[in-house]
Amino acid sequence: MSASTPSQQSGLVRKVGHYLSNLVIVGLIRLMLMLPYATRVRMMGTVVQHVIGPLAGYRRRALDNLALIWPDMSAPKRQQIASQCLNNVGRTFIENYSAKDFPKRMSNNQLTGAGVAPIEEAVAQGKPVILVSGHYGNYEAARAALVARGLNIGGLYRDMKNPYFNAHYVKTMEAFGGPVFPQGRRGTAGFVRHLKEGGQLVLLFDQHVFNAPLFDFLGQPANTAVSAAELALRYDALLIPFYGIRQPDGLTFKTVLEAPIPASDPITMTQALNDSLAEKVKADPGQWFWVHRRWRPQA
Repeated sequence: MSASTPSQQSGLVRKVGHYLSNLVIVGLIRLMLMLPYATRVRMMGTVVQHVIGPLAGYRRRALDNLALIWPDMSAPKRQQIASQCLNNVGRTFIENYSAKDFPKRMSNNQLTGAGVAPIEEAVAQGKPVILVSGHYGNYEAARAALVARGLNIGGLYRDMKNPYFNAHYVKTMEAFGGPVFPQGRRGTAGFVRHLKEGGQLVLLFDQHVFNAPLFDFLGQPANTAVSAAELALRYDALLIPFYGIRQPDGLTFKTVLEAPIPASDPITMTQALNDSLAEKVKADPGQWFWVHRRWRPQA
């Protein structure tokens, strides 16, 4: 009987690690879901802010990103924004796992902004719509409000490194209404078919994409995918920035659809998306996920 290779041993260790970490995550989710809605949202925010965020290195990453963008900002202010960020991350996480409570709360949420009338007109005409947002507030708030009005909104997601966590995370996204598609060739066919049939799609564009063009974001160069703009031009779809902006009570949201980005070229349109999100971040920086590796050293 041959001994396992170092590569096989490493793969086994990684698999066991993924399995155990998923058990912890699932246990925490189930525990939180046993609590009343408002209590679970506040508590998960606190747990991520004070325990998970610091242990996982998210607080340090948030502080590093804040120092890059606003080097003249005082250290206490950056600490405050990092704390708000982590709290919002925790709240968003458990809200999105509250597959019945959260959509129900958002179902009567008023849609505001210059994009409301254009999307209603596009839906009536069977014209495709691409809704674009970032990890700000909770974008699922706006998606749930739109789904409650009868829209069949599909989503595009990036596979998680942990396959056990990824499996139930995808099911959670599907519970909000509309099909979801993985990034890459596996999901492209269904994603495009949904769009060509006059459907609506949600894209999050504010994470680093290797080899993507550089765009200005908050005053620093950031590799940003141009796929949303390219799809909008290719299929004559409206390109609408949208946001679920968390309100001061921490539980309710302002759901905003901005005016469609004028059709021009992928570079101009993608920079307009970056500028839209940047304005939101400047207005309330604690709502954005500073924990992502958004800016990376350029070769």
